[in-house]
Amino acid sequence: MVLIVEDDKQAGRLLGDIFAEQGWRVVAARTGPDGIRMAHAEHPDLVLLDLMLPFKSGDEVLAAIRAESQVPVIVVSARETTRTKIDLLHMGADDYVTKPFDVDEVVARAEAALRRAGSAGTVGVVHEAAGLLLDETERRATAGGHELALTSTEFGLLTALIRAPRLVLSKPQLYAEVWGAEAGYDERTVNTHMSNLRRKIREASGDDPIRTVWGIGYTLRPA
Repeated sequence: MVLIVEDDKQAGRLLGDIFAEQGWRVVAARTGPDGIRMAHAEHPDLVLLDLMLPFKSGDEVLAAIRAESQVPVIVVSARETTRTKIDLLHMGADDYVTKPFDVDEVVARAEAALRRAGSAGTVGVVHEAAGLLLDETERRATAGGHELALTSTEFGLLTALIRAPRLVLSKPQLYAEVWGAEAGYDERTVNTHMSNLRRKIREASGDDPIRTVWGIGYTLRPA
């Protein structure tokens, strides 16, 4: 089920039609408080979130959702400054689409977010490396024995790294693996989500096993 939090009737109707045609059940909220309430009550598989909402802003809705859920959230907004995008990614947004949006781009980004969240199924594999334990079936990860509260994007990045612990993965490789090659490479997006992932690992374990290979990408530190 897809939750669309959008106060513009035309944009909300278009987004609803897009996902209904893909076979998804769609529910909609027109205000910030309604978006928070429906995210809590409906347990959606994906949230499409506008920023300019009545009564509570999209930033506040995102913060409220992230306080209790790691559901994929794609921001769909006319704000297109780099600072706004990076700030929202740091807050836990999985992706960002600028209005006016291309229908095919929205669908591609949504499909990539749902793949990262495991809606397309996962491989029953448990990985262990550099003090990290990751279970793809349960979609759980721990660092130093402490469970990590990861968004689907952060989990996807960690999965890519831990599947190939001795390889250096370039940023374009990680983007293609996690977001899907069709989504359009964005280095800032990789950097921001990787920063969030590393912070959570450090907070949980006091350690950071992810190494930056300058000018190339990232790898896990050898055990």
